[in-house]
Amino acid sequence: MWYGGVSVVASSVGVMEGNLTVEQRREQIAAAREALAGFDGSLWQVPGGGGGGGGGLAGLLGEVDALGAMCEAAKVSIVAEAMERGETSEGAAAMTLTQWVRHHAPSTRAGGAGQLVAVAQEFGKPVNAPVVLAIRSGVLPVRSAAVVLAEADRLRPLLVEGAQPHVLAGLIEMAAQHGPRGCRMVRPALLARYGQDGELQTQQDVARRFVSLSQPVEDGTGTAEYRLVLDVEGKAVLEAALGPLSAPRPVQGDRDLRSCDQRRGEALVTLVRRAVAAGEQVGTNPKAQLVVTMDWESLVAGVRGAGVTVGGSDTGTILAPETVRRLACDASVVPVLLGSEGEVLDQGRAVRFFTPAQTRRLWLRDGGCTYPGCSMPPHWTDAHHLVHWADFGTSDLGNAALLCERHHTIVHSRRYAGQVVHGDAGERVEWDRTLGSYDQLLARRAAKEPA
Repeated sequence: MWYGGVSVVASSVGVMEGNLTVEQRREQIAAAREALAGFDGSLWQVPGGGGGGGGGLAGLLGEVDALGAMCEAAKVSIVAEAMERGETSEGAAAMTLTQWVRHHAPSTRAGGAGQLVAVAQEFGKPVNAPVVLAIRSGVLPVRSAAVVLAEADRLRPLLVEGAQPHVLAGLIEMAAQHGPRGCRMVRPALLARYGQDGELQTQQDVARRFVSLSQPVEDGTGTAEYRLVLDVEGKAVLEAALGPLSAPRPVQGDRDLRSCDQRRGEALVTLVRRAVAAGEQVGTNPKAQLVVTMDWESLVAGVRGAGVTVGGSDTGTILAPETVRRLACDASVVPVLLGSEGEVLDQGRAVRFFTPAQTRRLWLRDGGCTYPGCSMPPHWTDAHHLVHWADFGTSDLGNAALLCERHHTIVHSRRYAGQVVHGDAGERVEWDRTLGSYDQLLARRAAKEPA
């Protein structure tokens, strides 16, 4: 049987059929223990070579590993049966289920008893049948299965109707191939494809609240340690900027002896020095050079699908639609728009974005962030397309407004509309802070267009 590309095969010794008695199984378990006792003393008999095939030490390791996986599956089944019978709470020496597992399976005292119990508790739920089969067939170890079940529970209320089996299959496949970390890493991709409208965007917007940079911690050795936490957007922008600056640079033909971490640290300092040196001048270098692929329907709708970064050290980062739209205002994003069959419909160019000369004009006109009540100076703002680039907005001064990063995010997420108005004091930007006012603006524009 196949679940998302992972082959789940029932063992011929009775995983599915149960054609051995308990006593026969216990005899075989005892024989297996006897076979493994003093195992290292006979390894000299294993022929050399073997490579990645079934012979030699490599093949033997695979066989022992498969045996270990089946042992884990058996432990889960035993715990599930004990839980159903209520054996752990009987008698004067009643214990919690986790205590019972630790008492009778000493190897779990160093860790793993809690995961074993958590997985066993999910065994009886029909929705988890694919996970149970993957465990019993040795495809998923207990640790990975626990993460799959936790991720599935977390994602279930966020999915569109009918998507749960596909999501569960994807989690099983990733956990089987890449372990618990791979299972967690696939969450954005699953939300982009199967999540409810706007759910991926909501998740990524929430993550922005945890962005932080700690105060320096010094230990008297002349170095300082910081802790930096970024959301996916910040990570993508930082990696795009660090990439070229942190590449190894040979000196007079000798290879660069700096470690990767040292190169990245020095590259970050270089970025800060460039920003400080620019002062209140418009920088001549791009803020970031991101290449993002995204299908046209997702970019226009802004609620489903996602963009994917390509071509840099952070390739594969998934960005929610509204995040891509926001970055496309003033981050030198090169959007590659794809059709329904993955064909390239349009490959953007950085010249579509506001030039340094236009930005200087905006600095003079707006004087800083145009959001009501904000005093952020112009050199810490972005040039925002009032009619978004994704909606065919032009990169001219009549369609531009300066916004600081925080208010740029708010304008996009709340779909606020702005316009340049002319008065006695000159041009200024006015914002309609009615939720969804930008969508109303688009509707009015569409109504005026000729059929």
